[in-house]
Amino acid sequence: MYRIFFFASVLAIFSCSGPRKDSSLAAPTARKDNKVFNEQGIQRTDPYFWLNNREDSNVINHLEAENAYMEAYMAHTVETQKKIYDELVARIEQKYESLPVKNNGYWYYARFEENKQYPLYCRKEGSNGAPEKIMLDINELAKGHQIYLVRGRAVSRDNQWLAFAEDTSGDRRCTLRLLNLGTNAYGKESIRNTSGDYAWSNDHKTIYYVLNDHTVRPYRVMKHVLGTDPSTDQELYTEKDSTYDVSLSTDRNNKYIFITSGSTTTTESRFLDANNPASTPRLIQARIRDLLYYPSYAEGNQFLVYHNKDAKNFKVSVVDIASPGIAGWKDLVPHEDSALLERFEMLRDYIVLQHRHKGLPRITIINRKDNSRHSVDFGEEAFVADMSLATDDYATDSIRYSYSSLTTPATDYMYGLSDHKKTMLKQQKVGGGYDAGLYETRRLWARAADGVMVPVSIVYRKSELKKDGTNPLLLYAYGSYGASTDPYFNSSVISLLDRGFVFGIAHVRGGQEMGRYWYEDGKLLKKKNTFTDFIDCAQYLVNEKYTSPDRLFANGGSAGGMLMGAITNMRPDLFRGILAEVPWMDVITDMFNTDLPLTTLEFDEWGDPRKQEYFDYMMSWSPYDNVKPTKFPAIFATGGLNDTQVPYFSPAKWVLKVRENNQGPNPVLFKCNMGAGHGGESGRFERQKLTATKYAFMLDQLGK
Repeated sequence: MYRIFFFASVLAIFSCSGPRKDSSLAAPTARKDNKVFNEQGIQRTDPYFWLNNREDSNVINHLEAENAYMEAYMAHTVETQKKIYDELVARIEQKYESLPVKNNGYWYYARFEENKQYPLYCRKEGSNGAPEKIMLDINELAKGHQIYLVRGRAVSRDNQWLAFAEDTSGDRRCTLRLLNLGTNAYGKESIRNTSGDYAWSNDHKTIYYVLNDHTVRPYRVMKHVLGTDPSTDQELYTEKDSTYDVSLSTDRNNKYIFITSGSTTTTESRFLDANNPASTPRLIQARIRDLLYYPSYAEGNQFLVYHNKDAKNFKVSVVDIASPGIAGWKDLVPHEDSALLERFEMLRDYIVLQHRHKGLPRITIINRKDNSRHSVDFGEEAFVADMSLATDDYATDSIRYSYSSLTTPATDYMYGLSDHKKTMLKQQKVGGGYDAGLYETRRLWARAADGVMVPVSIVYRKSELKKDGTNPLLLYAYGSYGASTDPYFNSSVISLLDRGFVFGIAHVRGGQEMGRYWYEDGKLLKKKNTFTDFIDCAQYLVNEKYTSPDRLFANGGSAGGMLMGAITNMRPDLFRGILAEVPWMDVITDMFNTDLPLTTLEFDEWGDPRKQEYFDYMMSWSPYDNVKPTKFPAIFATGGLNDTQVPYFSPAKWVLKVRENNQGPNPVLFKCNMGAGHGGESGRFERQKLTATKYAFMLDQLGK
């Protein structure tokens, strides 16, 4: 009854206001029912803890009331949203086809058809001129589902069976499905609650998969034989330590299958003989605190091991398979103090390395015959380059790399390892009349409070930049888990640039842009560096007159949304608006609840609040626990009811707490997707609607 009354009231109020906001439009409120926590010698209360129970119909009513309020508040911007949405969709390449990659005699690729939301996964046998075989048409599979995600795929070595992970709610609990690529018939069995990691034995009928536990932690490796009852599947390995999860991988030639248990700081790997489905997992090296290592097959009787033993920025070693422990690891690619080794490929004649040096990628080719080396040459101040292989041919004489920047659409090149010749293969097509020459990107450096220089990538339309403080600016950051936020080309941002915005990325500590130490300086008892770095970058942009506080917006999602909550508490005066997407806000309560997804896996990232030192530090910055009365910026927050990474109640409770402490007139809006998870909508056009709404929100706050 509450839901119907509220929605009708909102519509009635708004219908009287015409095409403008009505100041009498009231935001939703919620009952207070204090939950008391006694932890580490202090008492905390949470008046909105009851929202954690999604089985309570009052919770659903409240979320729908929030959505109704957001839609009513933004109703006068519908035309702006539609205009921006049309721009965003117009820039999407309607008929798109990825570059094919050769594996085990077939060329695999994905393509989109015009006006279709989802891709088709295809392959051709032998050559690119062969007839196309559509393996999966996701548009067909997605019918009847609001969300449809394929989270993992693996083809058997006889090329006859495709295993794929189907997620129809966005909660990462995937169903393993099997498709016979010869007959197009699905296997009679399907296996629920898998992680999406699959690997095939070379007998072509045995498949390995990983089950999730009740917290959606991948933890148990199982073996299934085609055509048999899944209830008889054999358990091969179970990770009993709840601070670790499990993943599967195979080497390029499918000689070995690797089972890796990993926490934030430590890994432990085992291997299976892919030619022997009766084999049992064999340990490579027992876990050692703070040792991260990832094995792959080299050649002959050796493994390659990418690891951080005595190498903060990682190196590569080789070891005999017969005795693979750490004592036998011999350096192949040495450690560099000034550059993070991100990935490598070992070929018959070459070793190809991708480092990150001073925040930018570097691709180096080493000739194995004479040990000579050279690097690929690039050209802009701020750019992204990612190398890959086009084929599983060990003797290949070329690589691919994709290059882009904030002004340069993704461009794929073939690069000759012996002749150093670049050949452009494909460039992202951007509709809507995009002209790269109208825009400019720069790499700036902001001084943090402790003297560290933090890189900032910005882009703007040349004719719109005034540098007198009048440009609106959207500053984005993530800053956790060592995930680097690279300045990729993003066609949606053009809609802001053409309206006078500057778009920026603050490469704050907690990411890995400047090497492994950059990550370690932004986690655990140094986590506040992430927040103060962002504030210092924002203040720098204001001081340099790229913008001003009444035109500056901040944006981040997930752990980056948590960053938004922290900076809102610390410097609410610095920002005109905050866009916090699926933000993790109730840090202390969630980290005490080991039944929640991800909690136990992240003690090494945020700290374990059961230990006094970490509890005290987390209490000093936890966004939900540090909301105080002040004049808040305008806020647009999002969540997903099926989100198992950041539960919907984290942003829902934070929004309520901010509203009750808001001493200013700015709106605090919350949009909860009632049928999606962490990633929101899955269709490529459908997801543009949220972007259009966010942009319209910012423009509305500027009076545009």
